[in-house]
Amino acid sequence: MLNFSFQNSTQIHFGEGQIQKISTSIPKDAKVLVTYGGGSIKTNGVYDQVVAALAEHTWFEFAGIEPNPTYAALMKAQALIKTHEIDYLLAVGGGSVIDGTKFIAAAALFQGDDPWDIIATGAPITAALPMGCILTLPATGSESNTGAVVTRDGHKLSFRNDLVRPAFAVLDPAVTLSLSDRQISNGVVDAFVHTVEQYLTYSVNGKVQDRFAEGLLQTLIEEGPKALAADTKNDIAVRANIMWSASLALNGLIGAGVPQDWTTHMIGHELTGTHGIDHARTLSILLPAVLKIRTEAKRGKLLQYAERVWHLTDADEDVRIQRAIELTEQFFETMQVPTRLKDVNLDASHIDTLIEKLTQHHMVKLSEHGDITPDISRKILMLALN
Repeated sequence: MLNFSFQNSTQIHFGEGQIQKISTSIPKDAKVLVTYGGGSIKTNGVYDQVVAALAEHTWFEFAGIEPNPTYAALMKAQALIKTHEIDYLLAVGGGSVIDGTKFIAAAALFQGDDPWDIIATGAPITAALPMGCILTLPATGSESNTGAVVTRDGHKLSFRNDLVRPAFAVLDPAVTLSLSDRQISNGVVDAFVHTVEQYLTYSVNGKVQDRFAEGLLQTLIEEGPKALAADTKNDIAVRANIMWSASLALNGLIGAGVPQDWTTHMIGHELTGTHGIDHARTLSILLPAVLKIRTEAKRGKLLQYAERVWHLTDADEDVRIQRAIELTEQFFETMQVPTRLKDVNLDASHIDTLIEKLTQHHMVKLSEHGDITPDISRKILMLALN
Protein backbone atom coordinates (compact mmCIF):
# COMPACT_ATOMS: atom_id res chain seq x y z
CA MET A 1 0.00 0.00 0.00
CA LEU A 2 1.24 3.50 -0.81
CA ASN A 3 1.75 6.15 1.87
CA PHE A 4 -1.18 8.50 2.29
CA SER A 5 -2.80 11.17 4.45
CA PHE A 6 -6.58 10.99 4.73
CA GLN A 7 -9.10 13.28 6.35
CA ASN A 8 -12.73 13.88 5.49
CA SER A 9 -14.30 16.52 7.69
CA THR A 10 -17.73 16.68 6.01
CA GLN A 11 -20.51 15.78 8.44
CA ILE A 12 -23.08 13.53 6.75
CA HIS A 13 -26.77 13.67 7.68
CA PHE A 14 -28.17 10.57 6.00
CA GLY A 15 -31.78 9.42 5.77
CA GLU A 16 -35.34 10.58 5.32
CA GLY A 17 -36.29 13.90 6.87
CA GLN A 18 -32.70 14.99 7.46
CA ILE A 19 -33.02 18.30 5.59
CA GLN A 20 -34.25 19.82 8.84
CA LYS A 21 -30.73 19.35 10.21
CA ILE A 22 -29.51 22.39 8.24
CA SER A 23 -31.26 24.60 10.79
CA THR A 24 -28.59 23.69 13.35
CA SER A 25 -25.73 22.96 10.95
CA ILE A 26 -25.54 26.55 9.71
CA PRO A 27 -24.76 29.28 12.27
CA LYS A 28 -27.89 31.24 13.17
CA ASP A 29 -26.20 34.57 12.52
CA ALA A 30 -24.98 33.60 9.05
CA LYS A 31 -26.24 35.33 5.93
CA VAL A 32 -26.92 32.41 3.64
CA LEU A 33 -27.06 32.19 -0.13
CA VAL A 34 -29.01 29.12 -1.28
CA THR A 35 -27.83 27.97 -4.71
CA TYR A 36 -29.68 25.60 -6.99
CA GLY A 37 -30.25 24.66 -10.61
CA GLY A 38 -33.25 24.78 -12.91
CA GLY A 39 -35.92 24.84 -10.23
CA SER A 40 -36.88 21.18 -9.83
CA ILE A 41 -36.43 21.59 -6.08
CA LYS A 42 -39.58 23.76 -6.13
CA THR A 43 -41.69 20.94 -7.53
CA ASN A 44 -40.35 17.97 -5.59
CA GLY A 45 -40.79 19.40 -2.08
CA VAL A 46 -37.12 20.03 -1.34
CA TYR A 47 -37.37 23.82 -1.58
CA ASP A 48 -40.24 23.90 0.94
CA GLN A 49 -38.18 21.83 3.37
CA VAL A 50 -35.27 24.25 2.96
CA VAL A 51 -37.52 27.24 3.60
CA ALA A 52 -38.84 25.62 6.77
CA ALA A 53 -35.37 24.69 8.00
CA LEU A 54 -34.02 28.21 7.39
CA ALA A 55 -36.96 29.95 9.08
CA GLU A 56 -34.67 31.50 11.69
CA HIS A 57 -31.91 32.43 9.24
CA THR A 58 -31.38 35.37 6.95
CA TRP A 59 -31.09 33.91 3.48
CA PHE A 60 -31.24 34.67 -0.21
CA GLU A 61 -31.26 32.48 -3.29
CA PHE A 62 -29.37 32.10 -6.55
CA ALA A 63 -30.83 29.86 -9.25
CA GLY A 64 -29.74 28.75 -12.69
CA ILE A 65 -26.60 26.66 -12.13
CA GLU A 66 -26.53 24.42 -15.18
CA PRO A 67 -25.43 20.82 -15.66
CA ASN A 68 -21.70 21.22 -16.31
CA PRO A 69 -21.79 24.64 -14.61
CA THR A 70 -20.37 27.52 -16.61
CA TYR A 71 -18.05 30.22 -15.38
CA ALA A 72 -20.34 32.95 -16.76
CA ALA A 73 -23.36 31.74 -14.81
CA LEU A 74 -21.44 31.17 -11.59
CA MET A 75 -19.89 34.63 -11.62
CA LYS A 76 -23.37 36.17 -11.54
CA ALA A 77 -23.62 35.05 -7.91
CA GLN A 78 -20.79 37.37 -6.87
CA ALA A 79 -22.96 40.49 -7.07
CA LEU A 80 -25.49 38.93 -4.67
CA ILE A 81 -22.71 37.94 -2.29
CA LYS A 82 -21.37 41.48 -2.17
CA THR A 83 -24.77 43.20 -1.98
CA HIS A 84 -26.10 41.04 0.85
CA GLU A 85 -22.76 40.41 2.58
CA ILE A 86 -23.22 36.66 2.26
CA ASP A 87 -20.97 34.61 4.52
CA TYR A 88 -22.36 31.08 4.03
CA LEU A 89 -23.41 29.06 0.98
CA LEU A 90 -25.93 26.22 0.82
CA ALA A 91 -25.92 24.20 -2.40
CA VAL A 92 -29.15 22.31 -3.11
CA GLY A 93 -28.89 19.95 -6.05
CA GLY A 94 -26.66 17.40 -7.73
CA GLY A 95 -22.95 17.40 -8.41
CA SER A 96 -23.09 20.30 -10.86
CA VAL A 97 -24.77 22.60 -8.36
CA ILE A 98 -22.33 21.58 -5.64
CA ASP A 99 -19.33 21.93 -7.97
CA GLY A 100 -20.54 25.35 -9.08
CA THR A 101 -21.07 26.45 -5.50
CA LYS A 102 -17.53 25.41 -4.61
CA PHE A 103 -16.27 27.71 -7.34
CA ILE A 104 -18.56 30.51 -6.12
CA ALA A 105 -17.15 30.01 -2.61
CA ALA A 106 -13.55 30.28 -3.82
CA ALA A 107 -14.20 33.15 -6.24
CA ALA A 108 -15.89 35.25 -3.55
CA LEU A 109 -12.67 35.62 -1.57
CA PHE A 110 -10.15 35.24 -4.40
CA GLN A 111 -7.28 37.72 -4.15
CA GLY A 112 -6.26 37.73 -7.82
CA ASP A 113 -7.63 39.65 -10.81
CA ASP A 114 -9.60 36.85 -12.49
CA PRO A 115 -11.15 33.95 -10.54
CA TRP A 116 -10.85 31.77 -13.65
CA ASP A 117 -7.15 31.61 -12.83
CA ILE A 118 -8.09 29.24 -10.00
CA ILE A 119 -8.80 26.68 -12.70
CA ALA A 120 -6.81 27.85 -15.71
CA THR A 121 -3.46 28.45 -14.01
CA GLY A 122 -3.87 26.84 -10.60
CA ALA A 123 -3.84 30.19 -8.79
CA PRO A 124 -3.79 29.60 -5.02
CA ILE A 125 -7.00 29.61 -3.01
CA THR A 126 -6.22 31.19 0.34
CA ALA A 127 -9.79 31.57 1.59
CA ALA A 128 -13.31 30.50 0.63
CA LEU A 129 -16.80 31.00 1.96
CA PRO A 130 -17.96 28.08 4.09
CA MET A 131 -20.64 25.91 2.52
CA GLY A 132 -22.93 22.99 3.12
CA CYS A 133 -25.10 21.06 0.70
CA ILE A 134 -28.28 19.09 0.23
CA LEU A 135 -27.73 16.34 -2.33
CA THR A 136 -30.62 15.64 -4.70
CA LEU A 137 -28.84 13.54 -7.35
CA PRO A 138 -26.29 10.95 -6.17
CA ALA A 139 -23.47 10.63 -8.68
CA THR A 140 -20.32 12.69 -8.28
CA GLY A 141 -19.44 12.47 -4.59
CA SER A 142 -18.90 16.24 -4.66
CA GLU A 143 -20.93 16.58 -1.47
CA SER A 144 -17.99 15.38 0.63
CA ASN A 145 -14.85 15.95 -1.39
CA THR A 146 -12.60 18.84 -2.36
CA GLY A 147 -12.94 18.77 -6.15
CA ALA A 148 -15.09 20.60 -8.68
CA VAL A 149 -15.40 20.91 -12.44
CA VAL A 150 -16.35 24.13 -14.26
CA THR A 151 -16.84 24.84 -17.98
CA ARG A 152 -15.87 27.97 -19.90
CA ASP A 153 -16.05 28.39 -23.69
CA GLY A 154 -16.11 24.64 -24.24
CA HIS A 155 -13.24 23.96 -21.84
CA LYS A 156 -14.28 21.64 -19.01
CA LEU A 157 -11.61 21.85 -16.32
CA SER A 158 -11.27 20.92 -12.68
CA PHE A 159 -9.80 22.29 -9.49
CA ARG A 160 -9.33 20.92 -6.01
CA ASN A 161 -8.82 22.55 -2.63
CA ASP A 162 -9.53 21.62 0.99
CA LEU A 163 -11.12 25.02 1.59
CA VAL A 164 -14.12 24.17 -0.60
CA ARG A 165 -14.97 20.86 1.04
CA PRO A 166 -18.58 21.13 2.31
CA ALA A 167 -18.86 21.40 6.08
CA PHE A 168 -21.92 19.15 6.00
CA ALA A 169 -24.02 17.25 3.50
CA VAL A 170 -27.62 16.10 3.74
CA LEU A 171 -28.30 12.82 1.92
CA ASP A 172 -32.02 12.02 1.94
CA PRO A 173 -32.75 9.15 -0.47
CA ALA A 174 -36.44 10.13 -0.57
CA VAL A 175 -35.63 13.25 -2.59
CA THR A 176 -34.24 11.08 -5.39
CA LEU A 177 -37.64 9.52 -6.11
CA SER A 178 -38.48 12.40 -8.45
CA LEU A 179 -35.41 11.86 -10.65
CA SER A 180 -35.86 10.90 -14.28
CA ASP A 181 -34.60 7.56 -15.56
CA ARG A 182 -31.82 9.41 -17.39
CA GLN A 183 -30.67 11.08 -14.16
CA ILE A 184 -30.78 7.77 -12.29
CA SER A 185 -28.78 6.02 -15.01
CA ASN A 186 -26.20 8.79 -15.19
CA GLY A 187 -25.73 8.80 -11.44
CA VAL A 188 -25.21 5.07 -11.11
CA VAL A 189 -22.77 4.95 -14.03
CA ASP A 190 -20.84 7.97 -12.77
CA ALA A 191 -20.38 6.35 -9.36
CA PHE A 192 -19.41 3.04 -10.98
CA VAL A 193 -16.68 4.59 -13.11
CA HIS A 194 -15.42 6.73 -10.22
CA THR A 195 -14.83 3.49 -8.36
CA VAL A 196 -13.19 1.80 -11.34
CA GLU A 197 -10.78 4.71 -11.87
CA GLN A 198 -9.36 4.09 -8.39
CA TYR A 199 -9.54 0.29 -8.46
CA LEU A 200 -8.63 -0.99 -11.93
CA THR A 201 -4.99 0.09 -11.94
CA TYR A 202 -2.27 -2.16 -10.49
CA SER A 203 -1.93 -3.88 -7.16
CA VAL A 204 -0.10 -2.30 -4.23
CA ASN A 205 -1.58 -4.82 -1.78
CA GLY A 206 -4.25 -2.35 -0.70
CA LYS A 207 -6.61 -5.08 0.41
CA VAL A 208 -8.95 -2.82 2.37
CA GLN A 209 -9.35 -0.35 -0.49
CA ASP A 210 -9.87 -3.18 -2.98
CA ARG A 211 -12.58 -4.84 -0.91
CA PHE A 212 -14.36 -1.52 -0.36
CA ALA A 213 -14.24 -0.79 -4.09
CA GLU A 214 -15.48 -4.25 -5.04
CA GLY A 215 -18.37 -3.92 -2.60
CA LEU A 216 -19.36 -0.59 -4.11
CA LEU A 217 -19.22 -2.00 -7.64
CA GLN A 218 -21.32 -5.01 -6.70
CA THR A 219 -23.86 -2.82 -4.93
CA LEU A 220 -24.24 -0.55 -7.96
CA ILE A 221 -24.56 -3.56 -10.27
CA GLU A 222 -27.27 -5.02 -8.04
CA GLU A 223 -29.19 -1.88 -7.13
CA GLY A 224 -28.78 0.30 -10.23
CA PRO A 225 -31.17 -1.65 -12.47
CA LYS A 226 -33.72 -1.83 -9.64
CA ALA A 227 -33.95 1.97 -9.64
CA LEU A 228 -35.13 1.76 -13.26
CA ALA A 229 -37.47 -1.23 -12.90
CA ALA A 230 -41.16 -0.39 -12.49
CA ASP A 231 -41.72 -2.60 -9.45
CA THR A 232 -38.69 -1.39 -7.47
CA LYS A 233 -37.90 2.14 -8.70
CA ASN A 234 -39.65 3.74 -5.70
CA ASP A 235 -37.97 1.50 -3.13
CA ILE A 236 -36.27 3.80 -0.64
CA ALA A 237 -33.81 1.07 0.37
CA VAL A 238 -32.63 0.79 -3.24
CA ARG A 239 -32.19 4.55 -3.50
CA ALA A 240 -30.41 4.69 -0.15
CA ASN A 241 -27.84 2.09 -1.20
CA ILE A 242 -27.19 3.89 -4.48
CA MET A 243 -26.88 7.26 -2.74
CA TRP A 244 -24.41 6.02 -0.15
CA SER A 245 -22.41 4.09 -2.74
CA ALA A 246 -22.04 7.20 -4.92
CA SER A 247 -20.86 9.24 -1.96
CA LEU A 248 -18.32 6.65 -0.80
CA ALA A 249 -17.04 6.21 -4.35
CA LEU A 250 -15.39 9.62 -4.33
CA ASN A 251 -15.02 10.86 -0.76
CA GLY A 252 -11.33 9.97 -0.78
CA LEU A 253 -11.54 6.71 1.15
CA ILE A 254 -11.11 4.07 -1.55
CA GLY A 255 -8.48 6.14 -3.34
CA ALA A 256 -6.24 6.62 -0.32
CA GLY A 257 -2.99 4.69 -0.63
CA VAL A 258 -3.64 3.23 -4.09
CA PRO A 259 -2.74 4.36 -7.65
CA GLN A 260 -5.48 6.08 -9.64
CA ASP A 261 -6.13 6.33 -13.37
CA TRP A 262 -8.75 8.94 -14.50
CA THR A 263 -8.01 8.49 -18.21
CA THR A 264 -11.68 7.81 -18.93
CA HIS A 265 -12.67 11.01 -17.14
CA MET A 266 -10.11 13.25 -18.80
CA ILE A 267 -11.01 12.15 -22.31
CA GLY A 268 -14.68 12.25 -21.33
CA HIS A 269 -14.38 15.88 -20.27
CA GLU A 270 -13.46 16.75 -23.84
CA LEU A 271 -16.54 14.98 -25.16
CA THR A 272 -18.69 16.98 -22.77
CA GLY A 273 -16.92 20.28 -23.35
CA THR A 274 -16.96 19.96 -27.14
CA HIS A 275 -20.22 18.14 -27.79
CA GLY A 276 -22.30 18.64 -24.63
CA ILE A 277 -22.67 14.91 -23.95
CA ASP A 278 -23.78 14.00 -20.43
CA HIS A 279 -20.70 13.36 -18.29
CA ALA A 280 -21.73 9.84 -17.27
CA ARG A 281 -22.47 8.91 -20.87
CA THR A 282 -18.98 9.88 -21.94
CA LEU A 283 -17.72 7.48 -19.28
CA SER A 284 -19.88 4.56 -20.41
CA ILE A 285 -18.68 5.11 -23.98
CA LEU A 286 -14.99 5.34 -23.13
CA LEU A 287 -14.37 2.92 -20.26
CA PRO A 288 -14.76 -0.30 -22.29
CA ALA A 289 -12.33 1.03 -24.90
CA VAL A 290 -9.84 2.11 -22.22
CA LEU A 291 -9.94 -1.36 -20.64
CA LYS A 292 -9.44 -3.06 -24.01
CA ILE A 293 -6.48 -0.85 -24.92
CA ARG A 294 -4.96 -1.16 -21.44
CA THR A 295 -5.55 -4.85 -20.84
CA GLU A 296 -1.87 -5.69 -20.38
CA ALA A 297 -1.16 -2.71 -18.09
CA LYS A 298 -4.19 -3.63 -15.97
CA ARG A 299 -4.03 -7.43 -16.34
CA GLY A 300 -3.67 -8.31 -12.66
CA LYS A 301 -6.47 -6.05 -11.52
CA LEU A 302 -8.71 -7.02 -14.46
CA LEU A 303 -8.40 -10.66 -13.44
CA GLN A 304 -9.23 -9.71 -9.86
CA TYR A 305 -12.19 -7.65 -11.12
CA ALA A 306 -13.39 -10.59 -13.22
CA GLU A 307 -13.26 -12.96 -10.27
CA ARG A 308 -14.45 -10.82 -7.38
CA VAL A 309 -17.00 -8.56 -9.07
CA TRP A 310 -18.28 -10.77 -11.90
CA HIS A 311 -17.50 -14.19 -10.34
CA LEU A 312 -15.57 -15.40 -13.39
CA THR A 313 -13.17 -18.18 -12.48
CA ASP A 314 -13.33 -20.57 -15.44
CA ALA A 315 -11.53 -20.40 -18.80
CA ASP A 316 -8.12 -18.88 -19.44
CA GLU A 317 -7.08 -15.40 -18.35
CA ASP A 318 -7.70 -13.64 -21.65
CA VAL A 319 -11.22 -15.04 -21.90
CA ARG A 320 -12.05 -13.99 -18.33
CA ILE A 321 -10.80 -10.45 -18.95
CA GLN A 322 -12.72 -10.18 -22.21
CA ARG A 323 -15.86 -11.48 -20.54
CA ALA A 324 -15.51 -9.03 -17.62
CA ILE A 325 -15.33 -6.13 -20.06
CA GLU A 326 -18.34 -7.49 -21.96
CA LEU A 327 -20.33 -7.75 -18.72
CA THR A 328 -19.36 -4.18 -17.85
CA GLU A 329 -20.73 -3.04 -21.21
CA GLN A 330 -23.90 -5.07 -20.67
CA PHE A 331 -24.36 -3.43 -17.28
CA PHE A 332 -24.10 -0.01 -18.91
CA GLU A 333 -26.65 -1.07 -21.52
CA THR A 334 -28.96 -2.26 -18.74
CA MET A 335 -28.59 1.20 -17.22
CA GLN A 336 -29.72 2.63 -20.57
CA VAL A 337 -26.54 4.54 -21.42
CA PRO A 338 -24.54 4.43 -24.67
CA THR A 339 -21.37 2.40 -25.05
CA ARG A 340 -20.14 3.65 -28.45
CA LEU A 341 -19.49 7.04 -30.00
CA LYS A 342 -21.83 6.14 -32.84
CA ASP A 343 -24.62 6.02 -30.25
CA VAL A 344 -24.21 9.79 -29.77
CA ASN A 345 -23.81 10.51 -33.48
CA LEU A 346 -20.03 10.99 -33.49
CA ASP A 347 -17.68 9.47 -36.02
CA ALA A 348 -13.97 9.47 -36.90
CA SER A 349 -14.16 13.02 -38.24
CA HIS A 350 -14.64 14.31 -34.67
CA ILE A 351 -11.54 12.72 -33.17
CA ASP A 352 -8.91 15.21 -34.32
CA THR A 353 -10.64 18.02 -32.43
CA LEU A 354 -10.83 15.93 -29.27
CA ILE A 355 -7.12 15.12 -29.44
CA GLU A 356 -6.34 18.80 -29.98
CA LYS A 357 -8.36 19.67 -26.88
CA LEU A 358 -6.57 17.05 -24.79
CA THR A 359 -3.22 18.44 -25.90
CA GLN A 360 -4.32 22.01 -25.25
CA HIS A 361 -5.35 21.04 -21.72
CA HIS A 362 -2.02 19.25 -21.11
CA MET A 363 -3.68 15.85 -20.91
CA VAL A 364 -0.74 14.17 -22.62
CA LYS A 365 0.44 11.81 -19.88
CA LEU A 366 -2.69 10.10 -18.64
CA SER A 367 -3.24 6.86 -16.69
CA GLU A 368 -1.91 5.47 -13.43
CA HIS A 369 1.48 5.16 -15.15
CA GLY A 370 1.39 8.52 -16.95
CA ASP A 371 2.04 6.75 -20.22
CA ILE A 372 -1.12 7.44 -22.23
CA THR A 373 -0.05 9.88 -24.91
CA PRO A 374 -2.36 11.66 -27.37
CA ASP A 375 -1.62 8.85 -29.84
CA ILE A 376 -2.94 6.27 -27.40
CA SER A 377 -5.93 8.49 -26.58
CA ARG A 378 -6.64 8.50 -30.30
CA LYS A 379 -6.59 4.68 -30.33
CA ILE A 380 -9.04 4.66 -27.43
CA LEU A 381 -11.41 7.00 -29.25
CA MET A 382 -11.12 5.03 -32.49
CA LEU A 383 -11.93 1.81 -30.65
CA ALA A 384 -14.92 3.49 -29.02
CA LEU A 385 -16.46 4.42 -32.38
CA ASN A 386 -18.40 1.26 -33.21
